Amino acid sequence: MLVSLNWLKQYVNIDGIEPAELAEKITRSGIEVDAVIDRSQGMTNVVVGHVVSKEKHPDADKLNVCQVEVGVGDVRQIICGAPNVAAGQKVIVALPGARLPGGVKIKKAKMRGVESNGMICSLQELGVEGRTVPKAYADGIYVLPEDAVPGSDALELVGLRDIVLELGLTPNRSDALSMLGVAYEVAAILSDEVKLPEINYPTTAESAESYIKVSTAASDLNPLYAAKVVKNVKIAESPLWLQHYLMAAGIRPHNNVVDITNYILMEYGQPLHAFDYNSLNSNEIVVRLANEGEKIVTLDNQERTLNSHNLVITNGKEPVAVAGVMGGANSEVTSDTTTVVIEAAYFDGFSVRRTSKELGLRSDSSARFEKGVDPNRVLLAAERAAQLLSDLAGGEVLQGTVLVDQLDKTPTRVVVSPDFINARLGMKISLEEMLSILHRLQFDVEAANGLLIIDAPTRRQDINIEEDIVEEIARLYGYDEIPMTLPEGMGNVGGLTPYQAKRRVVRNVMEGAGLLQAVTYSLTSDELAQKFALKVEDTTKLLMPMSEERTTLRQSLIPHLIEAASYNVARKADSVALYEVGSVFLGKTSEELPYEEEHLAIVLTGKWVDNAWQGEKRNVDFFVAKGIVVALFDKLGLSDRVSFEKGSVDGLHPGQTATVLLDGEKVGVIGGLHPTERKKADLKETYVAELNLYAIINATTEALVYSPVPRFPEISRDIALELDRSKAAGEIERVIRGAGAKLLKEVKVFDVYEGEKIEAGKKSVAFSLTYFDPERTLTDEEVTNAHNKVLKALAESGAEVR
Repeated sequence: MLVSLNWLKQYVNIDGIEPAELAEKITRSGIEVDAVIDRSQGMTNVVVGHVVSKEKHPDADKLNVCQVEVGVGDVRQIICGAPNVAAGQKVIVALPGARLPGGVKIKKAKMRGVESNGMICSLQELGVEGRTVPKAYADGIYVLPEDAVPGSDALELVGLRDIVLELGLTPNRSDALSMLGVAYEVAAILSDEVKLPEINYPTTAESAESYIKVSTAASDLNPLYAAKVVKNVKIAESPLWLQHYLMAAGIRPHNNVVDITNYILMEYGQPLHAFDYNSLNSNEIVVRLANEGEKIVTLDNQERTLNSHNLVITNGKEPVAVAGVMGGANSEVTSDTTTVVIEAAYFDGFSVRRTSKELGLRSDSSARFEKGVDPNRVLLAAERAAQLLSDLAGGEVLQGTVLVDQLDKTPTRVVVSPDFINARLGMKISLEEMLSILHRLQFDVEAANGLLIIDAPTRRQDINIEEDIVEEIARLYGYDEIPMTLPEGMGNVGGLTPYQAKRRVVRNVMEGAGLLQAVTYSLTSDELAQKFALKVEDTTKLLMPMSEERTTLRQSLIPHLIEAASYNVARKADSVALYEVGSVFLGKTSEELPYEEEHLAIVLTGKWVDNAWQGEKRNVDFFVAKGIVVALFDKLGLSDRVSFEKGSVDGLHPGQTATVLLDGEKVGVIGGLHPTERKKADLKETYVAELNLYAIINATTEALVYSPVPRFPEISRDIALELDRSKAAGEIERVIRGAGAKLLKEVKVFDVYEGEKIEAGKKSVAFSLTYFDPERTLTDEEVTNAHNKVLKALAESGAEVR
């Protein structure tokens, strides 16, 4: 709900309070203000101009040279390309030095050699949304009324000196879907009164009943239907104040009749509809259920096929409107309309919601009927419409209202004790304070026999039970006044479980390595659900998915991380490093629910190091991804139990994929994205990894033992081995470690060579071996003996020492 403060001032006094302060008070009282929007957007130097003359630009067919008076005796030459500019118009002019939305600054300029001293503006150039601009001015400049004074403030004239509050309403607060509803709320907050519109207008001697008759064949769905008839209406543009209130509320102005119905929709929260009386081709209105398969062309020029449970308004023969949703094109108000029938009705919310959903047609009217309108405002809204049609359209209102009324307008009564309220809130609010709050809310209340007897106004259809009154008292008294207390028995201070603590370590490692956390959807498409999965199980699908891309619970985190990387790269973020900790969903438990398993996934693309000053650049590669995984296992105390094997996963490069093993069991995968997958995602070289975090964190670890700094020296020996190219270095490392026994402390690969100086199909892998005994200095003989055992084991494995 968009609330113009200039409009709100018509009903409640908000002078002297800053918009930001008012927004804070409204938020603290229970209705969240999502945004405070300054419609002027800091614009300056925007004035009214009078187009004195217009001539074609000598060197441009679509440009015009205009002489524009922007003040007494101040005529400026301005080049304008708008198709609707004409001599004699009053227009909006941004003078040199003006600042417009989007950081646009207006300067003197030459256009095709002709000087221009400003800009004639459209509403869109002033920051008004195109969907709310009147269609007559949607593709050109905005033309002001003839009485606009050149040089005066154009922003004031077009309603842009205004602040709009955007309210984020919850479904129960349908009363705030109207300006009067918001006024009641603000008045309660500020302890002020609400000024309701005064309704008074002349009527003719003729009776509305002589023009139209009303009947309903579905009184359960339409218990109240009222029709007023207004003759001799003159269709024209609405006055500026009405147009700009509507635009501030996000509604496009059309003509004075339609605008009046929309104005009252926003003012009272009561949808109205205007029929062209002559187009009805009947002197009766019948409300009934549609015939199965019956058709109607609605105001959006779409043909709709109706079901037998859809409520329609008819002229006794054919539908002229879908009740509560949208009118029909066959009775639309046009420029030729002279007599108008105003419909004000109460429609069942469930029926409107069902029809709206089936027809795929939502409107401001249907949104309000669905949530429930105030039954006591239906007839008031009709009277207000008659008044405005008389004032703004020159209409002659016929006497009386043609009415079918079986609607119960009795307010809901709630009886609650002050003790009940205080017990629920844990507070001690006095009876006088409670009564004051309820009176500020304009609830009829009586205190008797220790009870509060409350008749909630019908505009507040969310007030039904005792707890609703508790909430009203609490939010107006102030949620921040509720004392903070701990529940009884809370003697122990909470803390993280071991699993949570380790999960936090995982995140710290990822972020310490420079990765940013991503949070992606748990739902994916059926095609991607099992892609890159460590384990493939039965998938879980939604019965009613919102889209084809969100039908199935995922079994891998990698696909959505690749999407996130692609999204960022497409927006010029050339280097992306992301990680996600989240659940995958595998098969079903004994309770027929999907089994959740927490995983960690990473995606890397672009540069890993980019120090331009030192001229140092390094792209991500397989070993960067592997290094991050190794660092994680090291931090978790599992580095001596993890190993890597060559792996194969659909979608990953066959020569750059490794399976991660913990105690010999598969817990993850690391790999480069296959070129075909990179092409689909429009990515350069990209590497991914996914680990079964649940298995890794739950792996038992030995208690951390600290060793003193060694007093004895280490001895290193290097070996260069000639191996088949298909032989994995990890396999050879395991042979070395197995043969080195207790003296071998560390084994590292420090060189791999494949080239001319080695036999085809072979490679040279160099290892550095470190021998050490913490209790003594090793002798050369001991090291040689241990090293010879390693060499013997290598020879038996087929490795040849170079």
